[in-house]
Amino acid sequence: MRIHLITPSPSRARGGNWATAARWARILRDLGHRVRVTRDYHGEPADLMVALHAWRSAEAIDRFANESPSRPLVVALTGTDVYRFLHSHPGPTLRSLERARVLVGLHDLVDQALPAEFRTKVRTIRQSAPPGLPHRPATRSFRVCVAGHLREEKDPLQPAYAVRDLPATSRLVVDHFGAAHTPDWGETALAEAAVNPRYRWHGEVPRHRVRQAFARSHVLVLPSRMEGGANVISEAIMADLPVIASRIHGSIGLLGEDYPGFYPVADTDALRRLLLQVESDPDLYAFLQEACRALRPLFTPERERENWAALLRDLSAARDSDSSSAGR
Repeated sequence: MRIHLITPSPSRARGGNWATAARWARILRDLGHRVRVTRDYHGEPADLMVALHAWRSAEAIDRFANESPSRPLVVALTGTDVYRFLHSHPGPTLRSLERARVLVGLHDLVDQALPAEFRTKVRTIRQSAPPGLPHRPATRSFRVCVAGHLREEKDPLQPAYAVRDLPATSRLVVDHFGAAHTPDWGETALAEAAVNPRYRWHGEVPRHRVRQAFARSHVLVLPSRMEGGANVISEAIMADLPVIASRIHGSIGLLGEDYPGFYPVADTDALRRLLLQVESDPDLYAFLQEACRALRPLFTPERERENWAALLRDLSAARDSDSSSAGR
């Protein structure tokens, strides 16, 4: 099958939409399909389109749907689609949802945020990650890893604020990896590092540096205000790195309602208390670690590959059924 995969991110971008598109392209090629990855669509021959981002890819979605109305269209929903653009830019976003044969959600609660008429279209495909490096946390400090770009949706400096003015007995240190979305964000991070000796901003680094940081860290903190199903959770779990996350749908839908490592969104004091508890209580740390290990089967590359294979089988069966009905 010829599959055209649309992603709004430039190929030079690390993480985010481009990393997702690149991984999906590998999976689809491994399944025997020909895959073309671009930022837009201009009528190239395709049996199927997979468009990442309902709003940012809306024009490509429209062109494909208009030129190939009988061919299946899969739209993968990002966090900004579901939790921002569905409300701020409803026209093109809703039109993409209407035109999609299938909506791919990256966590289990995506359907709850959609209008009722679209919920039956949703298929959950969690993002996977390969096994991490052997987990050998640092011994002289209790290292908190933050892996995410500095932009509003991520609430990226919340972990830095949480480790200000801690007791001298605490060994908590925050290592933050990720590019600044704007110069202002970079200046703010540098200013925080200048006055907060427990916070270090490393900027954007290659993936192998992040994998090494995971191996040396004690916990990952994901402080986001909105997420569509963050791949960094998959990566941490596969690296045996316990996760602490803000209680948002995008993280609850990956970790489960009863996961013990949540704190209220943007609540600095609550995050500070939780970090100090995890640092000082080996039983709580072990509990978090076991909770994450129990989730590992959900995030393996094999699981993600099988979910895509099942989706394509269903689309092929539906196409064959439509062809058979049309021939009667």
